[in-house]
Amino acid sequence: MNKETVIRIIDNPRNGDNRESQGVVNILCLDITKYNFGLQFTLCCSFVFIFYLAYGCFLELIFAEPEVAPVSLYITFIQFLITMALSKVESTIRSPIKRKVPLRTYAILAALTLGTMSLSNLALSYLNYPTQLIFKSCKLIPVMIGSIIILGKRYGFLDYVAAIIMCIGLTMFTLADSKTSPNFNFIGVIVISLALLCDAIIGNVQEKAMKQFQATNNEVVFYSYAIASIYLLVITGVSGILKDGFIYCSKDPITMYSNIFLLSSCGYMGLQAVLTLVRISGATVAVTVTTMRKALSIVISFLLFSKPFVFQYIWSGVLVVLAIYLNHYSKKNPKYVPKPITKIWQYIQTFYQSEYRYLKLKSKMYTDTV
Repeated sequence: MNKETVIRIIDNPRNGDNRESQGVVNILCLDITKYNFGLQFTLCCSFVFIFYLAYGCFLELIFAEPEVAPVSLYITFIQFLITMALSKVESTIRSPIKRKVPLRTYAILAALTLGTMSLSNLALSYLNYPTQLIFKSCKLIPVMIGSIIILGKRYGFLDYVAAIIMCIGLTMFTLADSKTSPNFNFIGVIVISLALLCDAIIGNVQEKAMKQFQATNNEVVFYSYAIASIYLLVITGVSGILKDGFIYCSKDPITMYSNIFLLSSCGYMGLQAVLTLVRISGATVAVTVTTMRKALSIVISFLLFSKPFVFQYIWSGVLVVLAIYLNHYSKKNPKYVPKPITKIWQYIQTFYQSEYRYLKLKSKMYTDTV
């Protein structure tokens, strides 16, 4: 499961202190059911900001150097092992994992998880972290394209507007990065685009598996990362990356493995906090919090890690944020179309119909004359 992925849950905000309808509320192994909604919300937001901001810092600290690119799969392999172990520890404390989803489904999920995580990590060797984060915020585009082509799904007016604005913002942000970043490489755009494609597919597979088999979040995380770890062990072993990565990390083992452990732990804890936030506050509130977190992550990235800055980053980032909110607003109002657009469309239809009738009449008169 991608650390940035929020499993889609029905947007059902909590009303008052109705604990019976919400059941037990946990953040990791902490039972916060007894606290009021305000304190629960504050704790969840604090966990999201603290752990995901730290996750972003460790991610950039580890993968931003170009020499990491050849051994990035090894580091991702260690990251997967740690995440799997954390999931197992949590299940031991809370409740044992009982597999409900078929292994065939987990094999697919593991491949997608491997794709999105390894490619996202590799992209940091070619792109700035803010650019990578902006790309990962634009999952709407591949999701829409895939749904239209594969499923024949129809989208509302706001969805198309959001996709267009998102494309513009993403293009402008990437152009700004290409002009200012000394490490920019177009390969990074291709790599992060492939990661985004895997990320878009994995959400649908996860949602279907969890609904169909009533699987828990912890089960999906554990088996996805466990099987993906086997994939990575084979890939890195055959390719020689396992040995090269071990040698690379052995140059400063305490620092490297400590950073990887903290990266994995922060990502895992942040993910669990987001899932709890979605449960108690609804998807829209959770998206607002995570979007603010991403914006703050970009600011911190520019402050902590030396990189050129241009104002094009700001307004192109604002366009992406606007597109995200338009997309989520359209889920509550799928048939919404602004009145001026409706009137213009009606005028075009009326004009077309009148012109069609006129041309049809003229054609008939000409035929009768001949």
